[in-house]
Amino acid sequence: MTTIATRSAAAMPLAEPDPQQLKRDLRAAQTRKRLGALALIAPLAIFLLLTFVAPIVALLQRAIENPEVAATLPQTVAVLAKWDRKSALPDQAYSALAADLTRAKEDTTAGNLARRLNIELAGSRSLVMGTTRAMPLRDAEGKPLSPAAARDAIIALNAQWGQPDVWRVIAQNGSVYSPYYLLASLDLRQNVFGDIEAAPPESAIYRTIFGRTLWMSAVVTCITLLLAYPLAYWLSTMPERRANLLMILVLIPFWTSILVRVAAWIVLLQSEGLVNKALMLAGLTQSPLELVFNRVGVYISMTHILLPFMILPLYSVMKSVPATYLKAAVSLGSHPFAAFWRVYVPQTYPGIGAGVLLVFIMAGGYYITPALLGGPNEQMVSYFIAYFINTTINWGMACALGALLLAATLVLYGVYRRFAKVDVGIS
Repeated sequence: MTTIATRSAAAMPLAEPDPQQLKRDLRAAQTRKRLGALALIAPLAIFLLLTFVAPIVALLQRAIENPEVAATLPQTVAVLAKWDRKSALPDQAYSALAADLTRAKEDTTAGNLARRLNIELAGSRSLVMGTTRAMPLRDAEGKPLSPAAARDAIIALNAQWGQPDVWRVIAQNGSVYSPYYLLASLDLRQNVFGDIEAAPPESAIYRTIFGRTLWMSAVVTCITLLLAYPLAYWLSTMPERRANLLMILVLIPFWTSILVRVAAWIVLLQSEGLVNKALMLAGLTQSPLELVFNRVGVYISMTHILLPFMILPLYSVMKSVPATYLKAAVSLGSHPFAAFWRVYVPQTYPGIGAGVLLVFIMAGGYYITPALLGGPNEQMVSYFIAYFINTTINWGMACALGALLLAATLVLYGVYRRFAKVDVGIS
């Protein structure tokens, strides 16, 4: 009976699969696979969002924020919005200013306003703070003054309120967002009528600083490439055991603080340091060379610190290049140098690109080394960012400089990818 039932079941035709059901099952399987992958990368994505993307977005926002005037003088800004900045100032602006400064005195927000106006118009801090202390303005009956009486009273407190310059600055900064800091970072400014013009020569320093930063980063990048390439090639041709041993020497600087390494270079490069003594004992120099607190010292220290970041990607790529390629080129009649230049070097372009980008971007943001080993003409953009954050508490200017440094790095990266046409990922 069992044999007969089995033969009957085998003889029955199989049911045709439902194509729609197969598609639904396939989509469900792909969805489960995709959700699983997202769950695995979610912690890293959240970490990068909070620690990398969010600070950059905040930096870009702070670079264009200009809230001090709009938040402290809302009534005054509303009146000045109807003023053409050329004709006589309406009396309502004085009464609005009195009301705003009275509220600022109660809220203790006049300091932010005074600091912001003083950035653009020298002497505005004492003007705002002195006027705020005299608030509120009342008549003999304790009532608020009329617009005309408020004008006379405020001008009596400080005659500068009778000049249009301070009112134009207030009107110009009435918006919560402004390109002021970004323009100042490019040695530009907006005049009182909103037109963009060049900044005065005494304050036009930031283009020079950006140019100096890019130039010093490029020089350090070239020096590290020239030093790292033959060293990485030599390591890649060694037996595995010996190469790993020597690679430890390359990685040892990673285990030491940058501050310690910079301090060590100060000791070595000073007039009575080991380097100058060695040069004099060898007869190469007759007197100590100036190697610290100038650009030479900065180049030496930055090259030493950044050299491993060039060696590692080069070594990683060179290890993957078969040695038989060079031997084949030489065996076919090529000169060894021509074979190396035309066969071997092009295969190391990904390592060169990764190392150059890594070193250049890191050099562009260096702060400690130029600050300790350089002079006033060696300070880079990062020094001025720290100055605006720690000394003048000017977050807008610091964020604008940081945003432009970020933009310059992205532009250079885009140009490199456009013309090099190589994958710069570290192998």
